[in-house]
Amino acid sequence: MTEQPNVRLGSWSAVSLVAGREVNTRLRSKAFLITTAATLVLLIGASLVFKLIGGGSDATVGFTEQNAALAQPFKAVASSIGQNVDTKTVPSEEAGRDQVADQSIDALVVGDGTNVRVVVKKDLDDNLRNAFNVLAGQVVLNQEITKLGGDPAQVNSAVANAKVDVEELEEPYPYDPQQLVLGIIAGILIYMSLLLNGQMVAQGVVEEKSSRVVELLLSTIRPWQLMAGKVLGIGLVGLIQMVVIGGVGVATALALDVLTISATAAVGTVVWLVVWYLLGFLMYSLVFAALGALVSRQEDVGGVISPALMFVIVGYVIGISVLPSDPDNTLVETLSIIPVFAPTMMPMRLAMGGVPVWEAVVSVGLVVALIPALVWLAGKIYANAVMRSGARVKLSDALRQV
Repeated sequence: MTEQPNVRLGSWSAVSLVAGREVNTRLRSKAFLITTAATLVLLIGASLVFKLIGGGSDATVGFTEQNAALAQPFKAVASSIGQNVDTKTVPSEEAGRDQVADQSIDALVVGDGTNVRVVVKKDLDDNLRNAFNVLAGQVVLNQEITKLGGDPAQVNSAVANAKVDVEELEEPYPYDPQQLVLGIIAGILIYMSLLLNGQMVAQGVVEEKSSRVVELLLSTIRPWQLMAGKVLGIGLVGLIQMVVIGGVGVATALALDVLTISATAAVGTVVWLVVWYLLGFLMYSLVFAALGALVSRQEDVGGVISPALMFVIVGYVIGISVLPSDPDNTLVETLSIIPVFAPTMMPMRLAMGGVPVWEAVVSVGLVVALIPALVWLAGKIYANAVMRSGARVKLSDALRQV
């Protein structure tokens, strides 16, 4: 009986076979189903909460009939400092005090309208206190203007219409608060996907290496094909998860009117989210696969990939810390173009808006140009280390054979 020679598959057939196995296995895994369902529940739940609490007032303030004329000026003052306040006229001071006691209203303005006296149950909120202080100043100012024979209404109108004349050398981008929120959510999703799916690639490599399954697989396919198939398969699973979460999240927010930005802008955010997930995952998973091949135990995975993982973490932390308060930060603009930081920073900036076209093109172009080099380098390291079990293979030894 003659021994049958090993039959090697074509490059694409081998890669697609490994990728298909990864997709079928991981799509059915409890971890994938649970994390996807839990994230969707959180997003939908958050949208419902924002829908319920959105648009409500920050406080309700009661006024007795004697000082009801102060209600409208108080609302204007509160609005000027960013407070949405409801006002109501109570039938009597006694009834108003009862409403304060049972917390039907947050504060009650009493007196004859010549000064500002406020009744609260325990303590006055700092924002309301600031608004009342401004109102008290207006009341006193109106009284002094009247004493001098002037018209308080005319003076207040002139003061209200007085504005600083600002000359802008560059027109600022009108950032929408909802776009800022979308940017933060985009950064979180990209960060979590790279963190979880990237590590999954390294753990999968070690799992096959430690169980010696890799020896059987490499008798049929080449090392780089096995690595590419694993990266492609896990990447597709992550992509499916990203599209489902991003699509359902945005659709829910738009349907509940939690997001009032245009549907085009919301869909654009999801598209960029997918693009940067693919670019970031391909870039980092190639590195994680190569580094994972250096060890033979799952316990050593975290240590070997942590240097590369730090770039993901640092990019996310800087972006999430700086961008919400300073979207035009120069440091973030610069780092978001550098390939190792771009996958977490650039999608956040793109969701917020105001990114020059050339910056988006350059950042994408640099990552796309880097990926072929990483495929070659990671493939060589993987091939030189994946068959060596036991002690951890030094990166310098694996590189020496490249």
